[in-house]
Amino acid sequence: MPNHKVEMPQAELQSAQQLSQSVHRQFLTGLKKETRHVRVTQIVILIAFFALWEVAGRLKWVDVLLFSYPSKVFSLLWTKLLDGSLLPHVGATVLETIVGFALGTLFGTALAVIIWWSPFLSRVLDPYIVVLNSMPKVALGPLFIVGLGPGLLSIIATTLSITVIITTLVVYGSFKEVDANYVKVVNVFGGNKRKVFQKVILPASFPAIVATLKVNVGLAWVGVIVGEFLVSQIGLGYLIIYGFQVFNFTLVISTLIVIAIVATLMYQGVSVLEKKITKHR
Repeated sequence: MPNHKVEMPQAELQSAQQLSQSVHRQFLTGLKKETRHVRVTQIVILIAFFALWEVAGRLKWVDVLLFSYPSKVFSLLWTKLLDGSLLPHVGATVLETIVGFALGTLFGTALAVIIWWSPFLSRVLDPYIVVLNSMPKVALGPLFIVGLGPGLLSIIATTLSITVIITTLVVYGSFKEVDANYVKVVNVFGGNKRKVFQKVILPASFPAIVATLKVNVGLAWVGVIVGEFLVSQIGLGYLIIYGFQVFNFTLVISTLIVIAIVATLMYQGVSVLEKKITKHR
């Protein structure tokens, strides 16, 4: 039976391509429009919040001593920014957070790899990891202070006590969820455990490892602020404690706003890094 090859006429092919391009452009336009609406709504909500807060403070609807109001808060921030007393605290906290974030991600991932590599070690360490994860990390602070001294090392240790365990649990969980059939295929072709990890486990778990970066940003900030509460003489956590001690709650709220801004910028930086790494892979 002869083979008849059906070919689409050139005009119809061009028409189909133009239609596809038109649909794609409409989709992108709709996506950009939706994103713009989301941003506008977010900004409106933020402005409305600060406006309501300002009115509530001015009209004494809230206790100004405790909650202050935006104009007073931003005035204090501007003053501290001009006299140079704010940036050293921000720089110290950001540096500690970056170090804790990087080391926590590195050590947590390495520990997850070690546990996956040795099933015996996994069974041995499992109850200890569960206990460490459930333990209040603030309770470990005094031990770090006595063992490492009241300084940077204690703050980093407090941060690592939070980030390492969570990273280990998340990454190791992603290792275990990899389809066993893929592992069998590599084994059938003579691949050893190192090949299985390189060709199957790591590539399949890469999205989870990258997603852990975002989680660790928030955890690193929590660890650093808690550590600064306990031992620091500089940093945003120190400013919060100092504000409470002198009943300057405007300083406390101002510091919280700075933390929110800097933490958001750091989170967005990690998101950009995630997109670049994912695109590269």
